[in-house]
Amino acid sequence: MVNGQTTTTGEAQMTIMQYNYTDPGMGRYGHQIDTSMYSGWGDAPKATIDGQGTLAGACTRNGATFPKKPLSPANSWQTGESFYDTTATAAGATGTCETFWYLTFTNAPYSPAVTSRSMKEVRCDNVTAGRPVVGCVVPWAASDLVYTRTATPELADHVAKAQASGLPSRLTRTENQTIIDSNRTRACGSAPSVPNKSCDEYPIASSHQGLNAGGTRRTQPGCGFTGVPAGTGPTGVSVCMIAAGDNNSQGGTNTQFFRRERVLENDPFNVVVR
Repeated sequence: MVNGQTTTTGEAQMTIMQYNYTDPGMGRYGHQIDTSMYSGWGDAPKATIDGQGTLAGACTRNGATFPKKPLSPANSWQTGESFYDTTATAAGATGTCETFWYLTFTNAPYSPAVTSRSMKEVRCDNVTAGRPVVGCVVPWAASDLVYTRTATPELADHVAKAQASGLPSRLTRTENQTIIDSNRTRACGSAPSVPNKSCDEYPIASSHQGLNAGGTRRTQPGCGFTGVPAGTGPTGVSVCMIAAGDNNSQGGTNTQFFRRERVLENDPFNVVVR
């Protein structure tokens, strides 16, 4: 700026990418940022870039590095990496933290220019049932709850048919025992008595998509239910009499999955048949 008149003396067009990465068995997680100038002109491509990592919320910074590097040449990459420790470590605690990268562009004799980017994707907790350690996840990134045709063939077959009828593969978890019990009772409370078989419902009872949310029962061919119609669509539940061993195994599979992936109330997850 000269005598109040601003003149553009250069521009740099940049790609900026950010990543959060976590471990469900650790209270430390990372925030990485990558920058690259893909085109520019004038004085702007002569600048250098460096960064500072900081935070707001339930965490402390463990370390952050972003060495000063020139923007040029085009399509070269500059990387910053920072690590944070959650403070949600007490039993029963959950916490989130927004982490930031402040990027400084230096190009004498111009004044330094600063811009920022942030991420607030991570949740850490010490509340996951059966897992009394701290861990961190990206809760909106749905993990896969997998049923295999090898281990539980009748369960897998029912779930596959239920999904093919229109019922969702992406569910949201409920930890509310009243809702879970209501889902089971409404789906299987009047199940027939079949030797060595028990009633399976899909969507699973520990999801918000069960009959407690509304809808009606449907069934599949060969499932042993009389008086229950077939049906299609995204609401309601499918019921089927399956091998009792498959049903018992499902309970353990679900519990281990929720514990391993730290799936809490209202978190999404995908049900996958392989």
